[in-house]
Amino acid sequence: MGYLLGYDIGSSSIKASLVEIDSGKTRASAVSPTEEMEIHAPEPGWAEQDPEEWWKHIKLATAKIRNQAGIDLKEVKAVGIAYQMHGLVLVDRNRKVLRPSIIWCDSRAVQIGEEAFKSLGKDKCLQTLLNSPGNFTASKLKWVQENEPEIYAQTYKAMLPGEYIAMRMTGEIITTPSGLSEGILWDYPNQKPADLVLDHYGISPEFLPEIKPVFSIQGALTAEAAAELGLMGQTPVSYRAGDQPNNALSLKVMEPGEIAATAGTSGVVYGVGDQPNYDPLSRVNTFVHVNHSQNSPRYGTLLCINGTAILNRWLKNNSMSNFSYKEMDQMAASVPAGSNGLSILPYGNGAERTLGNNNIGASIHGLDFNIHSQSHLARAAQEGIVFSLNYGMEIMGQMGIKISTIKAGFANMFLSQVFAEAFATISGARVELYNTDGSQGAARGAGIGAGIYQDYQQAFKGVELVKTIDPNQMLTEAYQEAYRKWVKILSSQLKPINN
Repeated sequence: MGYLLGYDIGSSSIKASLVEIDSGKTRASAVSPTEEMEIHAPEPGWAEQDPEEWWKHIKLATAKIRNQAGIDLKEVKAVGIAYQMHGLVLVDRNRKVLRPSIIWCDSRAVQIGEEAFKSLGKDKCLQTLLNSPGNFTASKLKWVQENEPEIYAQTYKAMLPGEYIAMRMTGEIITTPSGLSEGILWDYPNQKPADLVLDHYGISPEFLPEIKPVFSIQGALTAEAAAELGLMGQTPVSYRAGDQPNNALSLKVMEPGEIAATAGTSGVVYGVGDQPNYDPLSRVNTFVHVNHSQNSPRYGTLLCINGTAILNRWLKNNSMSNFSYKEMDQMAASVPAGSNGLSILPYGNGAERTLGNNNIGASIHGLDFNIHSQSHLARAAQEGIVFSLNYGMEIMGQMGIKISTIKAGFANMFLSQVFAEAFATISGARVELYNTDGSQGAARGAGIGAGIYQDYQQAFKGVELVKTIDPNQMLTEAYQEAYRKWVKILSSQLKPINN
């Protein structure tokens, strides 16, 4: 008997799952902390976290797994890591962290990326990078170079959050083509690090880690890390991917035409294709998918809405603290589709890519003191999130991505019947919910990377369809009317910025 251990390093918490190799069943799962990790904002639009906090909660989550399962974790045969995308961690030659991590929803590098997009030439950027340099990891590193030269001068390697955690486990500093692509540091035509960006930003290629495949042994647990985690020394770390490519893996979304979604702190729709397509305005982004190869290319097109479950949490903390999330869902279900004309724009968590990296903030529209209640707020929030995702899916449709079935884990916002039904109805797609999550996907990825599973089919034993939601034809007209009104409001908010 053996096990696989997967970690999902989010900005809210660390989740760990222990998966039994032979049956594919999840023997234990744990989250740390139970309250969400703090995101520090020293300046407006900034978002930072201490990488040491991630490591602390990885150890705590692992201890919970051990206590819950009653299993000697020295039976773990491989470890996989999923992580919040687009962050930046800097270390010196002694592998000491030089500053807090600049995480995914930090907006400080927007202007740097926009200026690079114009200077390099939009066509050249899109043909080479499939994206604008935007507010991604490379632009964040350029921000440090310009604004914190003393930190930059000490930097030995620039890493993504998952690469830092793997370094803490193995001592090795490794990246992947998928990881470089999410930082906008991958040259797609030449299948190598993007000299175009490095040269323009004046960043030495020596800052980049060594490159290995996503599914491969990327190091083994050091004696120190093994002792801290309670695992066997030399256990391989054999898979690493950003949270959204990994979410797709966890749902077995691997082939062209397959679509995955998630609705945690942020909301994402992620579609797999075999062509290097891009949005001319870089409002949705294309990255290297986990199973990409030169002979069988696979690309993931990702739309991201920063403010998703974080909006629901904000409402709970500031307006509905006496209610549980389940009770808020019940309240939302008690009012009609369209929330009696109440609309919410959920853009309160930094610059939004689908809005051209504009930061318009969240806002409530059409509030009528005589008819609207907390229940209307609860529903309008969920509908606003769905509408923002659909707005992005329309951009994906313009790229030729057809969406008929969407797979998601039965978790987060998809636990709400109102949210799931609204999502299916406004998109016109069937929604399939599965008994999996990112940490389970990371564990299965580790089994593939270590050669424990001979093919993908073996790796997905134990993943089962839990629930299917089809579009509700009786609500289509109400949702479409509400969506048209919502888009009109959004357009009015964007006009002052675009002019």
